[in-house]
Amino acid sequence: MTGRGRRRSTQRGAPPPPPAAAALAPASAPRSRRCRLALPRAPDMARAQGARRLLAAAALLGFLQVSSSFEVKDQSGKICIIADMTVAFSVEYKSNGQKEFAHFFLPQNATVGSQSSCGKGNTSHPLLVLDFGAGHSLSLNFSEQADKYQVEELVFHYNLSDATLFHNSTAGVKRVSHRTIIQAYMGTKYRCISSKQVNMKNVNVTFSNVTLEAYLTNGTFSMNKTECAEDMISTTAVVPTTPKQTTSQVPTTTSPVPTVSPSNPAVGKYNVTGPNGTCVLAYMGLQLNITYPKKDEKMGLDVLNFVPHNTTSSGRCNNTSAVLNLTFEKTRVIFHFALNATAEKFFLQGVNVSTTLPSEAKVPRFEASNNSMSELRATVGNSYKCSAEENLQVTDKALVNVFNVQIQVFKIDGDKFGAVEECQLDENNMLIPIIVGAALAGLVLIVLIAYLIGRKRSHAGYQTI
Repeated sequence: MTGRGRRRSTQRGAPPPPPAAAALAPASAPRSRRCRLALPRAPDMARAQGARRLLAAAALLGFLQVSSSFEVKDQSGKICIIADMTVAFSVEYKSNGQKEFAHFFLPQNATVGSQSSCGKGNTSHPLLVLDFGAGHSLSLNFSEQADKYQVEELVFHYNLSDATLFHNSTAGVKRVSHRTIIQAYMGTKYRCISSKQVNMKNVNVTFSNVTLEAYLTNGTFSMNKTECAEDMISTTAVVPTTPKQTTSQVPTTTSPVPTVSPSNPAVGKYNVTGPNGTCVLAYMGLQLNITYPKKDEKMGLDVLNFVPHNTTSSGRCNNTSAVLNLTFEKTRVIFHFALNATAEKFFLQGVNVSTTLPSEAKVPRFEASNNSMSELRATVGNSYKCSAEENLQVTDKALVNVFNVQIQVFKIDGDKFGAVEECQLDENNMLIPIIVGAALAGLVLIVLIAYLIGRKRSHAGYQTI
């Protein structure tokens, strides 16, 4: 069973740049695109001025996003999967022994791979495989459970031998995967306008402007939709006036609702002491976001900012693992850290969340856990630092957001942080001013050249009397 990709795309800006020239922007920033422009050949100043206006318009369009649409069909030609989305990649790799990063987008000319399938009953599940570039592919493996379908596993294969993206690297094809990032009710399309980052080993994949649906019955998107938790938080949350838990109702219509985004939590200092001294040292602001069903069958949203001076910390540690336990009022968040002895790196392996929901909740007690994470990674003896907000997805209903985090696990000298390893989001934020500045400088140069050419040719049309 072979799937086929649609050539149609949802145009939100200029075509994407060659992969080597792309830079991954943060979640809220527009993405830069490079445009090819032909200089005018007209000898008069009017056309030169028109060229300058065209250049300026193209430059503005170049910062808008582009998403691509793909579909999978069965042998009879019936569509079973449609996916419309923008996907950005950031990959860490070694070049001549030095750490480098490659930033690129899923191109519009990506194709639906031959491995794509609509599935066959209980023997196989729907699969969307997108092939692009020199041996790269992104796979979404779907499954269904009761009244929901989900992306059970996201798999990314990337070829480090592709010199256009990975300079001076010949390490071959790598595979990384992540489980359950997307879930929706059967008979509805999954919709997520917000950026949703998936962190895997040495790879960050960021989805945005996503509309997809599997197990289609009528060959097109359903009218009803399941919104992601990030969109609910950004469009329906109400700012808590006190540090206590607050709730807001998720509207069932798509009409705009004037709201204010939740305030960022205060940064607290937490630590865990083991037999050999401090084994966990953390600075961070902590926010918990829970979506839950209410007694009236509507959805509610609970947003809780941890208040540092009212939060108690505890934990334990040994040579290969550490636990940081934070409790605020009736809410507890437990961070499980692990050691990769081979790579000499520590990382966040799991998060457990438990809290008491408001009385309107159908089930008053909420618990969730995810023990297959690989976040907040840094070399032992160094500290991990990220000024940008990071979203740790526990389940599709629970998000733990950390702000201005700096953390170090194991091998802490005198209760002080070691050398800093910046997160990918912060490094991307540093790239944006450089990219924008370079683009503007290039635009000014092109406009100047166009002006000089137009002026020279306009004077050439006159004769001295």
